Amino acid sequence: MGAVIRVGTCSWADEALSKYWYPKGVPPGERLRYYAEHFDTVEVDSTYYRLPDVGMVERWAERTPDGFVMHVKAFGVMTRHPVKVEQLPPDLRDAAPKDERGRVDRPPREFRAEVFRRFLEALEPLRTAGKLGGLLFQFPPYVVPKEASFGYLAWAREQVGGDEMLVEFRHRSWLDEEHREETLRFLEEHRMSHVVVDAPRSEGKNVPLTVFALTTPILYVRLHGRNAETWNSRGGSAAERFDYLYSEDELAEWVGPLKDLSEQAEEAYVLFNNNNRSRVGSREVAQAPTNAEMLRDLLAKKGLPISLPKQGARATSG
Repeated sequence: MGAVIRVGTCSWADEALSKYWYPKGVPPGERLRYYAEHFDTVEVDSTYYRLPDVGMVERWAERTPDGFVMHVKAFGVMTRHPVKVEQLPPDLRDAAPKDERGRVDRPPREFRAEVFRRFLEALEPLRTAGKLGGLLFQFPPYVVPKEASFGYLAWAREQVGGDEMLVEFRHRSWLDEEHREETLRFLEEHRMSHVVVDAPRSEGKNVPLTVFALTTPILYVRLHGRNAETWNSRGGSAAERFDYLYSEDELAEWVGPLKDLSEQAEEAYVLFNNNNRSRVGSREVAQAPTNAEMLRDLLAKKGLPISLPKQGARATSG
């Protein structure tokens, strides 16, 4: 029968959602509950900047109903991104090797392993509640297909253990004609899910290619928008970089691929990462939830199985 398609956004707390999607008067602590009344999956991106703590994760589990699925983005140290020492827990800062700019610099495997351990341990409340989806590992564009990179991926997979590992590459060479077969085969052999992306239609080396393929029974799609002008902007916010509102015609391009891939999958997720605002007629709208609702409607009209939050569903506690 294939997978029912769940649609959501990357984060429920971006400024655009806070200002232009949530009704006025919804306090920050209640936004996740409100979000879960409209979507039944979300990607947590704040964990890329800081390790989660178990108390925060407990609140996520409490504020969402049964059946809700949260995917969690890996902390920057776990994906070999430049991370300021101040982003580490205080007790790890002295042990972290650092460069002249105060960033964690090539930490040993033992250090990374401790970061993995803390990250995974903090997610236990979601695991226990049956609400933990995949762990998103988005690798930076300077991580390219070579022996050391494959070795790190295999090591990271061992650290993750029984959790699902979702892998997004930002250097297009991973999925070009020369490397595509090897990359997909490696991911499949190591039980890592290839993340299908939508990105600007440009030839930049750091613009990932859209490749329709499954390497596990999980289909995971991230739509970043198609703003080529801001994709490489330095020093700006993520909202500026992914400032894009998809048209209905652009989203309709995804109906066929989603149908084909979801029929081969056991789970299917589509997450929107365009996290700015746009003017539609006389009002400002948050791009990600607007496009998520548009895509869900398109899929339903075409008869594809979609998942909707249960009406009247309540958080488990809290």
